[in-house]
Amino acid sequence: MGRSRTNSGLAEDLLIELNREAGVPLHRQIEASIRAGIRAGRLRAGASLPPSRTLAAGLGVSRGVVVEAYQQLVAEGYLASRSGGYTQVAASMPPAADGAGSAASTAQPAARAPGFRVDFGYGRTDVSQFPRAAWLRSVRSVLTTTPNDRFAYLDGRGVPELHVALCDYLNRVRGTSSVPGNVVICSGYGQGIALLIQVLVRHGARRIALEDPSSNDDARVLAAAAGLDVVGIPAGPDGVQVDALHRADADAVVLTPSHQWPTGGVLSAAARAEVIGWAKDRGALVVEDDYDAEYRYDRSPVGAMQGLAPDQVVYCGTASKTLAPGLRLGWLVVPSHLVADVAAAKVLADRGSPVIDQLTFADFLTRGEFDRHLRRMRPVYRRRRDALLDALRAHLPDLQPAGIAAGQHVVAWLPPDLDEAAVVTAAARHGLGIHGLGPYRIAGTGPGGLIFGYAILGESAIAEGVALLAAAVQEVRGS
Repeated sequence: MGRSRTNSGLAEDLLIELNREAGVPLHRQIEASIRAGIRAGRLRAGASLPPSRTLAAGLGVSRGVVVEAYQQLVAEGYLASRSGGYTQVAASMPPAADGAGSAASTAQPAARAPGFRVDFGYGRTDVSQFPRAAWLRSVRSVLTTTPNDRFAYLDGRGVPELHVALCDYLNRVRGTSSVPGNVVICSGYGQGIALLIQVLVRHGARRIALEDPSSNDDARVLAAAAGLDVVGIPAGPDGVQVDALHRADADAVVLTPSHQWPTGGVLSAAARAEVIGWAKDRGALVVEDDYDAEYRYDRSPVGAMQGLAPDQVVYCGTASKTLAPGLRLGWLVVPSHLVADVAAAKVLADRGSPVIDQLTFADFLTRGEFDRHLRRMRPVYRRRRDALLDALRAHLPDLQPAGIAAGQHVVAWLPPDLDEAAVVTAAARHGLGIHGLGPYRIAGTGPGGLIFGYAILGESAIAEGVALLAAAVQEVRGS
């Protein structure tokens, strides 16, 4: 039996050289060396790598350093974990991308979109980093251990295992005050907010307040279609302006308090308390869209509002920004008096979300794989955010970035001499896709700004995109 069929190879066989003076983490250097060997053909498909302990001993590093490198390469698709602890080169390789092979890089996602050389479109998650191997382990566990009755029709709230796993996670990480009996599983935020709007209308709601600016789909479109009046509440650097909420005469408000979309503001503790007081006084509902709070870089964690007032706040979460939007997994933590109505609306909508997907995510959470995935992705997104800020400082220093401490996008305010629409149009002529803030304003007025979504772009693509934008800005100023 040849070496490709065993995992007893020596560390030296991988030709890994570590430079402890380079300032690059050792696990990144290991990743880069193995990745380069696979791409160069030195490590062929099916070849087994040394056990992590063996390689660690050969390199003079801790086993954890090697394990982290192996896990990263498994997630990228270069390696595959086999039963018995074997790690092998995967049968098929991911496509090459900008930046791969550098010790400071992870696998880079695609940089281009149809019609654009670079696209700073927002709201996109790097699905190339989806933890396939860990997810597959959970799928296998579910299919081999789940009782038969779980595959029958369930009530509209979803499977109990996911309710428990989500409450454990949300209470620990997001500071919620959730109990399994108040969780309703849905197909992402879009369906969740649709269910809530249906229930609000049935309870007699007439008007809903949204942050201004805010997304022009989901809540805004669905509320108008359901016959609700929609009123905008201005959002500033510190989130929504609560004094305007008091004047709105609304029955509910939809907020992104931990990272306002799109400006990035964080609602202060005092403002949160005032919003909750407003909800209690009016008998109104606060809908908390906690869309990307797990990704934070330069600030301490900000807890969820729901933990302060679980009877007034509906917590909305989703796997779309943390794992992949294609999973269509979302969850609502609903005040007790609304649980039955929201669950009934879910049954009417689609008879419930897929059971296997729910059970898989529950297992994934319980095993700690979700936490590990987030820990791995934070530095990836942070590097891309840093590349964007560096490029803006170098090429467009008069743009003012905001909301940079968390999330997967940055807003940059334009100086008064630049017209937002003109810059967006000129950027498109230069092969750059980028959105302005104008279409997301309810009142239609406010300073000009650009939304930079960086989650799926490699560092080199980000630099290229900002250079294209600089050329577009020069064109607008020249005209």
